[in-house]
Amino acid sequence: MTEDYEALVKTATGLDALLGFEIAEATGEGLRGTLSVRSDHHQPFGIVHGGTYCALAETAASVSAFCWLQESGIGGHAVGVNNSTDFLRSVSEGVISVVATPVHRGKRQQLWLIDMTDDQGRLLAQSKVRMQNL
Repeated sequence: MTEDYEALVKTATGLDALLGFEIAEATGEGLRGTLSVRSDHHQPFGIVHGGTYCALAETAASVSAFCWLQESGIGGHAVGVNNSTDFLRSVSEGVISVVATPVHRGKRQQLWLIDMTDDQGRLLAQSKVRMQNL
């Protein structure tokens, strides 16, 4: 992966920049990133909003899917067509670690599993995100 390519997938823009999602590593084999929880990530009852987890999962799958398309020679990009997120444990502070792993990568669609854990390695949320290759 060239430095320009790497900078493209690691530079937070839009919602990712607003959330503060930091990507440490992104390839066609997966992604690792973190989010330092702030009060503006909370829902009214003081815990991380479920939409935050969904957004992290969508980004992790999108970036990983894009990387795989480039690395495989297929090219193009991918967009989410389904995001199914289960919320397993709530937190109000700390760092959320995000790991994306491929389940299926094909010519037309990809499926990614995203685990989001707390500082102690406990699973907070798990998503499956289906991507459409364009």
